Amino acid sequence: MTEPAKRIDEFTLVDASGRERPITEIVEHAPSLDQREEKLEHFVRVDWIHTVPLEQAVREKGFFGNQNSVAKPKSRKWVHTVERLRQRFGVKD
Repeated sequence: MTEPAKRIDEFTLVDASGRERPITEIVEHAPSLDQREEKLEHFVRVDWIHTVPLEQAVREKGFFGNQNSVAKPKSRKWVHTVERLRQRFGVKD
């Protein structure tokens, strides 16, 4: 995490033209702002260790998967997934 979490209406991204804009203007299905304060979505900016184009995405049988936005992975599938992706993308600790 590179900075503290921010409310959805305070979080910005840089668009394809290099202009900083609110995430609600960039993401097509951004969560609603019409919620009580305690229910508003929050976002966290991170520094990615490694990124690849979508065409190089890896999908293998046996990978860890979870539909929740936050998961505390405890299964062996999580360890397998992380190790396999490190191998595929040449990522060291």
